[in-house]
Amino acid sequence: MNIELIAKICNNVIYEYCKSQYNFSETLWDIAPDWQKESAIRGVKFALENERTPEEMHEHWLVRMREEGWVYGHIMDSELKTHPCIKRYGELPEYQRTKYKLFKSVVNSFL
Repeated sequence: MNIELIAKICNNVIYEYCKSQYNFSETLWDIAPDWQKESAIRGVKFALENERTPEEMHEHWLVRMREEGWVYGHIMDSELKTHPCIKRYGELPEYQRTKYKLFKSVVNSFL
């Protein structure tokens, strides 16, 4: 199974979903920064380990981001390491929770 290919597809699906919601903060895989690609690859690996819920996937992402020094901020800024999703899954708006559901659906399509 090509983990990087799955991560690329997940990333690009999320990118298109965000565009449909008039959110242009995401980046296509081919021009995404390394930290974003690594995060997607970790997400795919985690999702493949066991049957993971979108909430578990977010909590895993949240722990990793905090370990890397990211904190909550109204705007995602990779230099300042601020991100608006540094909060519990239940506190995310539905639009953000949908991203995890899409990510999981893409990963599951390869099983």
